[in-house]
Amino acid sequence: MALELENYREQARDAIKVFWGNREAAQRKQAETGNIDAGTRGAVTAGKNLNGFVAIIQSLVKANGLRNAEIHASKGLVVLPGYFRPTKQWDLLILNGKRLVAALEFKSQVGSFGNNYNNRTEEAIGTAHCLWTAYRDGALGSEPQPFIGWLMVVEDANASRAPVRNEQPHFKVFPEFQGASYLKRYDSLCQKLVKEKLYSAAALLATPSTAASTGDYRELSALSSLDNFVTSFAGHIAAEAARTQPHATTLL
Repeated sequence: MALELENYREQARDAIKVFWGNREAAQRKQAETGNIDAGTRGAVTAGKNLNGFVAIIQSLVKANGLRNAEIHASKGLVVLPGYFRPTKQWDLLILNGKRLVAALEFKSQVGSFGNNYNNRTEEAIGTAHCLWTAYRDGALGSEPQPFIGWLMVVEDANASRAPVRNEQPHFKVFPEFQGASYLKRYDSLCQKLVKEKLYSAAALLATPSTAASTGDYRELSALSSLDNFVTSFAGHIAAEAARTQPHATTLL
């Protein structure tokens, strides 16, 4: 049976509009009240700017046969056990009965690329490694592997597209990092997260700050594309639905 992808590209454009629109609204509100956070932090601290992508996931779950799944996005219900730390708050969890079907993270980066790129990288790697190690040791029960997803939205700007110089006082960095922009670094990160099997899929969307009305975004590679993320996720959901739905008995 063909996967149902629920017109995800149109939904993604809507999600990008929500992302930029929420940021602008948060900044206006803080300016009006006189309570202005440093830099662009005011747009980040005002709420979940990536809820549009949560809506895409919700529609894919229902469209691919897992209609009774529990989809959790509330803070108290997105906690999973870890291995190196007791627990971790995820952005979205999908459960089918007692089985963890998927755990997803939605992150963004607007400005301050140099300050936050390393933090995002270390967070993504550590989060996945901690969960998979806990899974190995039975923290999630003896169940099939869940889908682990990481989606990153990055501002498409001069600062994120410009080559970045690396400090190399003793040893050379890998070739893919030589003169790579922050967008290229994020693309490399997404690809490596998947190749190293830390995530089932990882997506990178680059979007300009002018996209509040258009929803424009672009992808940097096939492996880090939204298409790969969505189809991988939909396939996992369809497999879970087929695994758990009642099967008819054939009488001979």
